[in-house]
Amino acid sequence: MKAVVIGGGIAGLAAARRLESLLPEFEIDLVERSQRLGGKLLTEHMHGFLVEGGADSFLSRKERGVGLCEELGLAGELVGRRPESARSYVRHGSELHLLPEGLTGMIPTDLDSLADSTLLSQVGRERLAAEVDLPPVPTGADESIASFVTRRLGAEAYERLVEPLMTGIYGGDGEQLSLQATFPNLRALELEHGSLIRGLLAQSPEAVATRPPFVTLASGLETLVARVAEGLRHTRVVTGRAALGVRRSDHGYEVTLDAGERVHSDGVVLCVPAFAAAELLADLDSDLAAAHAEIPYASTAVVSLAYRDGDVVHPLDGYGYVVPRAEGSEMLACTWTSSKWEGRAPDGFVLIRVYAGRFGGRDVVEDSDDELVGLARDELRLLGIEAEPHLSRIDRWPLGMPQYVLGHPERLKRIESALADHPGLALAGAAYRGVGIPDCIHSGEEAARSLTESLARVPG
Repeated sequence: MKAVVIGGGIAGLAAARRLESLLPEFEIDLVERSQRLGGKLLTEHMHGFLVEGGADSFLSRKERGVGLCEELGLAGELVGRRPESARSYVRHGSELHLLPEGLTGMIPTDLDSLADSTLLSQVGRERLAAEVDLPPVPTGADESIASFVTRRLGAEAYERLVEPLMTGIYGGDGEQLSLQATFPNLRALELEHGSLIRGLLAQSPEAVATRPPFVTLASGLETLVARVAEGLRHTRVVTGRAALGVRRSDHGYEVTLDAGERVHSDGVVLCVPAFAAAELLADLDSDLAAAHAEIPYASTAVVSLAYRDGDVVHPLDGYGYVVPRAEGSEMLACTWTSSKWEGRAPDGFVLIRVYAGRFGGRDVVEDSDDELVGLARDELRLLGIEAEPHLSRIDRWPLGMPQYVLGHPERLKRIESALADHPGLALAGAAYRGVGIPDCIHSGEEAARSLTESLARVPG
């Protein structure tokens, strides 16, 4: 008995790990196109610096991130952001405006704190405060994040506050992103309480958290990848090999690999981007493939730069800043990594990450290394940094972030409906119901459970 997991990111690794526990009698193959496992969890240790090439943290309240770390003996490595730097900014022009306190998710609920903020004008603050008196719109079709937030809080609150925070999560365009697929709780609050602000304030106080809201691993997030891979007991890990297609066979599925190799299996878990899944599924189910091909992706680049303390005029007194789309910049955000996390830079140095590339804009990953470093250095002149960087690293993520655009919930229903015709086939990854690390872990584990249950229902 055999199962094949295609894709060696954290979703695929989580799927293989869970399959080992659910199907101990099975042989499992994990096939990854690149030479390394981990996908966008990529940590480099360079001359005393710890540089994350992709994600640098995850939400602790989503249980499968912390939960998996605990199961792997990594709980002691989990660390929160540096509390002394607990502030973030929004860039407007060449000025940084402090994010107000009292944000619940992306939504401001502390109107007194907002009154002291320079982020919104007086007119913008008054429009936001008037949200409590706006009647809800009756249930109807899904709407974009931009439409919903502008309707409830005003255009200024959306453009200056919510949009840049939302872009920090999805790297996308709020005019196209589906509210129902990204933040369905906001619509539910409007319908239940008649107001976002009233609804958020009416929520029961959360129990005192045992961990900070955002956590990472002291040794870098790729440690999680390594620990999962080391713990696999009857999984054959194959890197540097591409899966080319999935077909039905007499006893399950046939997976075609490059060099013409064919692997026969009882079950398959696809843990790849939607566009890759579309290619793999083309001969198996054209409708299922077409639904995947409709999910768009954004490309981004991360430029990490290190400087000597004396070369930085700005105090870097926070976690960094986000850049609204209205600024017309290709930059999404700037993280002051060494202010945000302990142990990311040696004494006497600072480490900064600049994120570039907006969905719908030009493809910055096609720029040369020098061009990307130049873009990042132009951005950092805002902080008074003119010196040559002591160290630089560039990580490109072409088509790296799925976009849950309008129609995404209906698209998922189509995928689920088509998937019901293929027992023993399961899907996981960021393309479906969450882009964060815990979301991907959960999706991989759920795919393993789904595959196990569907195989149990197959006659014979």
